[in-house]
Amino acid sequence: MTGSLNELEQEIEASRARLDQTIDRIQDRLSVSSIVDEMIGNVRKTPLNGAYDGVLQAIRNNPVPVLLITAGVGWLLHRMSGDAMRQAERRRVQRAAEELPVLRNGSDRVYDPDIPTRHPSAGLREETQI
Repeated sequence: MTGSLNELEQEIEASRARLDQTIDRIQDRLSVSSIVDEMIGNVRKTPLNGAYDGVLQAIRNNPVPVLLITAGVGWLLHRMSGDAMRQAERRRVQRAAEELPVLRNGSDRVYDPDIPTRHPSAGLREETQI
């Protein structure tokens, strides 16, 4: 019985060691530098390898202009998405306003369910008592 327990413990330890090695390999493959290296390797396999190397050399030689251009493009995209979001919000508010019931008694009034209803007769009574 103790022999089988010792063998079982050894098998468990061996399994743990293999699992640790597997986890370490996965962590190495998922590191930022590994992912970037893999992406660069995939790009280098394309027919545009020469253009890619030229772009990388230009970035290395002129990092500040590239950073400014990238920031400008990013800002432009951010503003464009913000404008689109504001227009979508305006359209949503306009559609919601169009769906509200409107009373037609001389002047258009939008029904607001949060405001308590005022009865015209109660208003007349208050005005006559004054």
